[in-house]
Amino acid sequence: MSIEIVIVFVILLVGIVLFTTERISFDITALIILCALVLTGLLTPAEGLSGFSNEATVTIGAMFILSEGIRRTGALEAVGEMFSRLGKRNYALALLSMMGVVGVISAFINNTAAVAIFIPVVLSVGDKLRVSPAKLLMPLSFASMFGGVCTLIGTSTNILMSSLAEQNGEPPFTMFEFTPLGLVFFGVGLLYLFFIGIRFIPVRQVEYEATAKFEMGDYLTDVVLRPGYQHAGQSLEESGMAKNLDLDVVQVFHQSGELSPEGSNTQLSVGDTLRLRGSPQEIKKLLKRDDIVIKHSRDLHDVDLEKGNETLIEAVVAPGSDLEGQAIQAVNFPERFGATLLAIRHHGQLQQDEMEDVRLSGGDSILLDINRDRIGEVQRDPSFVVVSEIPLPNYRRHKIKVAIGILVGVVLVAALNIAPIVIAAVVGSILMVLTGCLSVEEAHGSISWKIILLLAGVLPLGIAMEKTGAAEWLSTLIISQGSHWGPTMILSAFFFAAMMLTNVISNQATAVLLAPIAIQAAQTLDVSARPFLMAVTFAASLSFMTPVGYQTNTLIYGPGQYKFTDFTRVGTPLNILFWIIGTLLIPVFWPL
Repeated sequence: MSIEIVIVFVILLVGIVLFTTERISFDITALIILCALVLTGLLTPAEGLSGFSNEATVTIGAMFILSEGIRRTGALEAVGEMFSRLGKRNYALALLSMMGVVGVISAFINNTAAVAIFIPVVLSVGDKLRVSPAKLLMPLSFASMFGGVCTLIGTSTNILMSSLAEQNGEPPFTMFEFTPLGLVFFGVGLLYLFFIGIRFIPVRQVEYEATAKFEMGDYLTDVVLRPGYQHAGQSLEESGMAKNLDLDVVQVFHQSGELSPEGSNTQLSVGDTLRLRGSPQEIKKLLKRDDIVIKHSRDLHDVDLEKGNETLIEAVVAPGSDLEGQAIQAVNFPERFGATLLAIRHHGQLQQDEMEDVRLSGGDSILLDINRDRIGEVQRDPSFVVVSEIPLPNYRRHKIKVAIGILVGVVLVAALNIAPIVIAAVVGSILMVLTGCLSVEEAHGSISWKIILLLAGVLPLGIAMEKTGAAEWLSTLIISQGSHWGPTMILSAFFFAAMMLTNVISNQATAVLLAPIAIQAAQTLDVSARPFLMAVTFAASLSFMTPVGYQTNTLIYGPGQYKFTDFTRVGTPLNILFWIIGTLLIPVFWPL
């Protein structure tokens, strides 16, 4: 083992630890890997920066724009409305139609976008059928992954592995090369979830109102100003009602019952009601005052908070957003959206007070009290996914046929080998803007720059592993230890390794790490590298055992009120089942 190989393994180990612990954002971790490879002399600056110009990076960026074009026209919403009408009849029909529809959609657009659109629809259907959202949201996420592995553009991993294959002398993957085995996984996955997996999903709650879901009863209190109130005539800000207390004034109702629209500038009068958010301990500190009357709101309902133009919405912090790692205090919801944060479900734990120092993570659910006129600001912010069922935004529905036509054109051009997928995707994304399906600003905002930086940062790692001989060293070690297994079992080992690794680090990083080793292993065994690459590709996109291995799992984590172990309980048998199927069928579809 040379010193260069040792350095590569040290950088790789540090990267895996940082990816797994998530102490640093994954895009920053990827850039640290890139810089380390260049600074140690393992790669030239040109090799280190090659990830930014890699076909996979450009293609995936373009696919984000194509998916956003479909979303902005309301095409997905129209499909969601159709599913909603079907699903409200009975639970079995809702489950099957939802999984089938989202699976087909996810084969052609970004599955995170599809799941984000469907979450409010699924929650509404669950409410109508009186079914826990947990029973529908996990199948929604899993079905999107089933569909994603069916085509080249269904998931970024497929596009990335196609590029890696071409770099290593293999033909790039074709548009529907994944489809035969992908459909097997899709069918088996649906049957497993419908007959078995759904039984493993516990019912965490059956509350459908946001106030009950976030247990706000003990944390919202009405305070009525009595005659003799010493700050009558002053503004709310001047009165210092909650001064020196950890309390927030959510709403002010005048004696007439009207909601004050003036916020902190509201002039207080005797008879006004102030709705406060805070812990019972802080509320008790007001009991000593004789100029106010405290009315606890234990029987509070959503309608009680939705007076005037105010309403409640539940939103999820988008996985990979710029807000990850930021303290709530720094986000400043009142300034940013004119909203009051009432509660947060962070890492599965509900918190209604002392939230200022909580650092946001992808998948966190937040409850906001907000003016209806400003909901659109939250919807348009890529850092959040609004999961409450609210009035539809202004979709460009007259552009639906245009957007779908562009997407179909991209698929056909790539499938018929008229042009490479990267060219087809870039031209398609340009057409989305030129035809008015998207504005330039919307196109820019649709790209997940964290994913782009992740790809640009980890792609050079594969180059370094091949250049230094680290990939060859590892593949030789694997084969020497399992020489008696034969190619099929070694292929199975790669499938298992990718399947396990993708549950703790990103699927893109998993693909880049294992692809060069798999290719070297195939060359050493003197067999085709295609089935080995397919094993890594499929396994890297099938992350069912944790809520952090894939973005759609992270997205449903809060709204479904899941625990980490829920994914392990449902996903482990599914992963084992797919491992067996992959071991048996990959050599059939792609002979060794």
